[in-house]
Formats: sequence, C-alpha cells, structure tokens
Amino acid sequence: MSDSLQQELKKFELPTRTDFPWVGKAITTMGVILSLLHIWFNTLSTLPELWISATHFAGFAIICALWYPAHISLKKSKIALAVDIGIALAALACLIYIPFAEDALYERGVKFIASDWFFSILAIAIVIELIRRTMGWFIPVLILVCLSYVVLWGQWTSGIFHFPGLSLETLLYRSFYSSEGMFGSISRISWTFVFMFILFGAFLVRSGVGDYIIDVSRAAAGKVIGGPGFIAVIGSGLMGSVSGSSVANTVSTGVISIPLMQKAGFPSRFAAGVEAAASTGGQLMPPVMGAGAFIMASYTQIPYVDIIAVSFLPALIYFLSVAFFVRIEAKRSGVQKVTSGCEPLLKVLLSGWHNLIPLAVLVTLLVKGFTPTYAAGISILSVVVASWFSKNHKMGPKAIIEALSQGAKNMATTAVLLVGIGLVINVISTTGIGNTFSLMINSWANGDLLVMIALIALASLILGMGLPVTAAYIVLGTLSAPALYKLIAESQLLDLLVSGQLPEQAKAIFMLAAPDKLDLLNAPMALETAKEMIALVPADFVETLLEQSLGLEAISLALLSAHLIIFWLSQDSNVTPPVCLTAFAAATIAKTPPMRTGLMAWKIAKGLYLVPLLIAYTNLVSWDVTSVLVTGGFAIIGTYAFVAAIEGYLENKINLLTRAVLIVLGVALVWPDISVVIRLVCVALFVGLFIHTARQYDANQVKKESEDEQESLPQNEPDTVASSL
Repeated sequence: MSDSLQQELKKFELPTRTDFPWVGKAITTMGVILSLLHIWFNTLSTLPELWISATHFAGFAIICALWYPAHISLKKSKIALAVDIGIALAALACLIYIPFAEDALYERGVKFIASDWFFSILAIAIVIELIRRTMGWFIPVLILVCLSYVVLWGQWTSGIFHFPGLSLETLLYRSFYSSEGMFGSISRISWTFVFMFILFGAFLVRSGVGDYIIDVSRAAAGKVIGGPGFIAVIGSGLMGSVSGSSVANTVSTGVISIPLMQKAGFPSRFAAGVEAAASTGGQLMPPVMGAGAFIMASYTQIPYVDIIAVSFLPALIYFLSVAFFVRIEAKRSGVQKVTSGCEPLLKVLLSGWHNLIPLAVLVTLLVKGFTPTYAAGISILSVVVASWFSKNHKMGPKAIIEALSQGAKNMATTAVLLVGIGLVINVISTTGIGNTFSLMINSWANGDLLVMIALIALASLILGMGLPVTAAYIVLGTLSAPALYKLIAESQLLDLLVSGQLPEQAKAIFMLAAPDKLDLLNAPMALETAKEMIALVPADFVETLLEQSLGLEAISLALLSAHLIIFWLSQDSNVTPPVCLTAFAAATIAKTPPMRTGLMAWKIAKGLYLVPLLIAYTNLVSWDVTSVLVTGGFAIIGTYAFVAAIEGYLENKINLLTRAVLIVLGVALVWPDISVVIRLVCVALFVGLFIHTARQYDANQVKKESEDEQESLPQNEPDTVASSL
C-alpha cells in the first residue's frame, strides 16, 4: 500500500495520541487488564452487574480519554493530555464511588446527597464527551435532548408527546444507579456478548485468519469469470463475519480486492461499489453480525444460536445478489478468467486447516447449548492452541498480549457508545415514548405492512446519518419493533381468518368480542371482513388472540422477523449517500468520486431492501428447514432476475421487453402465494433466457474475433496483370 493511500485511509480513522510513547504503553497495559477482567467477569465472577458495568465503563473511558484527544489539533498538547488524564481519573473515581455509596443511598430511601449529585452528573458528562470525541456530535445532542425532555420540555409539549416530567434527582438515580440507565441492559450486552466476540475476532486476526480468508477467497473464485470481484464478495463476507465492522472490513480487504478488480478490467467505480456493498454485508453474516445478534437476543429473549441459524440464508442471498452484479459486469466489461496465481482450493483449505478449529469449536458449543459468552471464551483458547499448528503465526505470550490489548482497543469506542445509548433507552422506557412512536407509525402505515417497512427504512436512513449501525438499530428497534411485530403477526392472523382456519381456542375470544358474528368464523371470508373482525377485539385482548391463533412459536418468529427487518434496514446508511462512510472508504482506495461511488454501492446493495421484504412476506425465517430452503432457493433465482433487469444485461445485453419479463419472473419467484409448479416454470423460463443470452454472447465474441482477425491480415497487393491492363 502506498504512503499516499495510507494517509488517505487515515481520514476514516479517529485521531490518536501517537506522540507520547508512554500513553501507548499505558493503553496496551490497560487493554490487557481489561480483557482479562472481562474474561473473569464472564466466567467466574459473582460481582453485582452494576459494579461490573461501572468497571466496564470506567476502563474503556480511561482508554478513550487517553487515546483519543478532544480535537485533532490537540494531539501533541501536553495541557490537553493533562486534562484527559484528569477525565480518566474522574471515570475511575465514579467506579470507586458506586460500591461504597450504593448501600448508603438505599438506607436513605434513595435520597441524594451532594456526592451522589456530583458523581452521577460527572459520569454522564464523561460519557457524553467521550462519545463526542469518537462518534461526533449527533449522539451527544440526542442524549441531551432526551434527558432534558424528561425534566424540562416534555411537560410543555402537547399531544401524544406530552410527559408530566420527573425530578432531576429521579432522572439521575435512574441513569446512574438503576438497572435501566447507563449501567443497564445495553451495558450488560456490551460487557458480555459484544466484548467477548470482539476479543475472539482480535485473536483470530492475530493468528493469521485474515490472510487465510483472502487465500481461500482467491482459490475459490479466482479462476472464474469476474474472479477478482468474487474474491471481494467472499473475502468481505468471511472477514465481516468475524470483524463486524463495515468500514474496517472495507479497508482491510479492499486494499487487496479493489486493485485486483481494476487490473482485471472492472470499472474503478464498480470495483469500489462492490467492495462497499460486500463489506456492508459483513455485519449481516453470522456469527458476530456487528453486535446485532446479541442485542436481538436480549430484546426478543430468543437464543443467540437460533438467531444466527436463521440469519445465515438471508445473508447468503444478500452476498449472492452482490455476486450477480459482479457476474453481469464481468460479462459486459469482457473480464476474463485468471489463468495463473491461484492455488487449488483443496490445497489452500488443507494448508490452513487449523484456522477452522476455533470456528468449529464455537459452533459446536453453541449447538450444544452453552452460553455465547462461554462459547466465545473457550473459542479464544482454541485460537491459541490452533495457532501452534501454524508455521508462521504461532501465538506465544507476546502475541497473546497483543491480541488482548487489540481486542480492548477495538472495543473502546463501542463500549462508550453503548453505555451512552443506555441513557437514551432509559428515557424511552421511562416516558413510554416507544409505545407512542409505535402507535404513531402504525397509524401512518394504516395497517399496510409495506408502507410500515418503507417508513422504517426512511427513519433508519435518517438515523444512520448520525448514528453507527448498532446504535441506529437499538434506537429504531426500541421505537418501532413493537408496531412492526404486531403488524406481521396480524397479517398472519388475517390469513387464518380469510382461509377459514382459525383455531377453536381463538374463536372463544371472538365470541366474547363479537358474539353476533361468530358464524363468520366457520368459513372463509373476505379480507376486509377479516380486518373488521380484528378491529372488534379490544386492544387488551389482541395479544392473547395472537397467541391463541398463531401459537408461541409463530409469535416468536414474528418478533424475530420484526427485529431482523429493522437490523437489515439499519445497514443502508453504509452505502446510501449523502453519509456512507463505507462507500467513501472504498472510493478512497479506488480513487473514484465519493458520492458517485456511494450511488454505485447503493445500487449493488439492493439486497438490503429485498431480503427484509422476503422476511416480512415469506417463510424465509422459519424453523421448517425444508420450507426455508425451498423459499430461499427460489428467492436466489428471483434475485438474479431482478439484478439482470436492473442492469439490462444477463449473459448479453437485453431489450426492454426482456427486462420486463425478468421482473415478472422475479416477482413470481419471491411472491409467497405462487404455487411451486408455477415457480418451477418460471425457473425454466429464466434458465432459457440465460442460455439464449449466453449463446448470443458467444456468437458476438466469435464475430468480434473474426473481425479482429480480418483487420489484422495484411492488405492484398493489387494484381500486377490487372494493373497493367
């Protein structure tokens, strides 16, 4: 990588203090201590969760305060460093204060004294300032707006957002001492699931798994048409499943894949767009999923292993959609196969077989029912053991210390962010504004699931301009998941009513709500009639009706589907202008216009919108493996049809009529009410179009080669006899 490119890519990194060697050593030491502490917290510790969360906050606050200056211009300032040392010590003081003051606070009947006021305000101020340094102004302003809403302007607001208000003392107690504030459930997710898997990822990277992933990607896809593009897709998917960060994914794999694509003949803007879209998908690929899977498990109370199990096929569909764009562009741009430099896949897999041991250990432990944190801890040990089978990446004490330190550094900004987001979630739960927002968005959608998904997509895009993906999902999930879940569940209830298959136990509820219309339940009915029947059920009985009608398994799937849809839609800010840092990072590597690259990435990442629709309207997320595979198989072919229609190219250029046919085929293949027979016919038609355009392409190539040969032949000299005449 050239020095100029390194300088450009540093724009996507936070400014750090590199001019004070002792600071780096102190942070390394602190990182090792924090990592070891967190391993103990998640395995053997019996400390109260409040104390652990406070330790989590204080430790990473110290790292952030020392490592990230208040402003880039203050990197070398000794005065600024002295101030930041004071902030670090203040964070440590907040930690020390909690265990000594907690019992006395409850003995006083939760009455604050001067020190309670001081340390609670100090802790909130520290987290706001550190988030400002590492994430910008949006989240600090959001926190201040939320906190002031509770004690000030909420009581001045009229209508649905009116809130009577709480005293500042109550707000500070709930924010600092209770299990609902900055040291509440979000913080617990941070120091358990998120940290352990980020540490696992740091150990994997230090053991050389990153190089192995790139080698496997090259071997798997290097020799097919468009191979360098497929290397980006496979490499980013595998790397992202470990790292969970789209920008970091782009920088780490893009410096290899983008030049390869450019050299092969792909347009530079397309190469950058593919890398950005593929890296964004890294946060959708199990097992890490950018911390989303852990938060989802906490929100839904569905086991983590179940969430990553149902998330695999949707992620595969997304990456295949990106691969289809690559295939089509490769044919259009005349990209040829790579004939050299690619090792056989089996040879590469066997050469690094030990790299698969940690992932095998992780999956086995999760399937056996062990907790994710325990599985991650054992998997970290397996990384060290597996590295001893490597020739070049054996992990000794030095490498282990580096991995422990790097894991803590990777976690620092996320830890502070999640602690701060806990303040926002506390306000949402305290004021009931989450329920208000759900009712409002449900009213706007007017019972239309597609409209609601569109509204959530718009909200996620707006939030994504200022919030990282994980934070955007937490906020949006808290606000809109209840409404989306209810609409998904009610749509399934409507299907039962329309088909006349309502269970007997559910009819009993209708008998109480609308006894005069009980006869309608014994036969199929019109959709409007079914909606009227549901409207007659009192709001307090709706949840019971859904449980009796659908069953607990279907209810849990509806809830999981709602959160998956929101999580997927929260990713679109990575590739959607005007704020799309992942695309901008790829544009820097490819040396292409950032905004135009963002538009290209947005086009290639269309799976971000298609897959949520599949989750909402089909059984893509289900425990019925056969049904899921059938739905997923047809969806993959339907996605290829959509991509070809968007690009106007299959194996060869296609006209408007063919594009329209492909759209119809794509819709038929993903539409839930189409029979399998009709879908098979659609598959046959698509295959026929594929073969037809492939033959057209081959014929054009033969014609072009013939014309090139004719042009390369020397011109015949005029016949001498004819010329003499």
